[in-house]
Amino acid sequence: MKLTLNEVTLEVAEGITVAQLAQLRKPDADVLILNGFPVSGATPLSEGDALFLIKRGVAPSREELEATMMARHTPGVHARLKEASVGIAGVGGLGSVVAVALARIGVGRLVVADFDLVEPSNLNRQQYFIDQIGMLKVTALTENLARINPYITVEPHPVMLDQDNLATVFNGCPIIVEAFDRPEMKAMLVDTVLTRMPQSKVIAASGLAGFGSNNTVTTSRLNRRLYLVGDGVSAAAPGNGLMAPRVGIAACHQANQVLRIILGEEEP
Repeated sequence: MKLTLNEVTLEVAEGITVAQLAQLRKPDADVLILNGFPVSGATPLSEGDALFLIKRGVAPSREELEATMMARHTPGVHARLKEASVGIAGVGGLGSVVAVALARIGVGRLVVADFDLVEPSNLNRQQYFIDQIGMLKVTALTENLARINPYITVEPHPVMLDQDNLATVFNGCPIIVEAFDRPEMKAMLVDTVLTRMPQSKVIAASGLAGFGSNNTVTTSRLNRRLYLVGDGVSAAAPGNGLMAPRVGIAACHQANQVLRIILGEEEP
């Protein structure tokens, strides 16, 4: 009979139990999940079952993680994600969330650039931990992404980006996410990509402060190579600060637009 073990299809003998298959395939497994529920080793297996054998606290191998992602994404989609390179300019509230989302779906190469350090005020919305305060953001983020998916490539650049180094830092990145706080840095990045990097698209953001309606955060395509996420008006101000939920909505808009472009869907 056929079933899947850690997302790989197997042919096994009729009447085999979870423990018997575990002994053959992963004898050190101490977490047994059958069709989404924990079970005992004595549980018999049936045609079409989905079994996961897990060793508690041990990361899956590259092959096991690849099989899981391919099953979730379909093999063709996963292959395209593995080959993709994405640049993220600024890894604060927007950029760190974008990076986590792209690492989780298996984008093969992430180039992250930011000169800043993790501060206590960042923890209300950025993907860092209290014990990382004082670290370079790109170093802390690289560490965190390795815990999510150790098999992707993350290239950290602890630099202040400008029009002279942008193309070098993001060399080989056909998609660049603009994730700065300051309007002049946003404008610099968009202008530099559009005028000096003809093979790259940029996904920028503006208007995501506060706790306004979810539905006013949208993604627009302004021209062939420029996308803009946000409501365009909600700037940070007293009583209207940058907060995790709405910043996260905008960041996931950016990440999803990255995904769409990788898969050939150019429109928002």
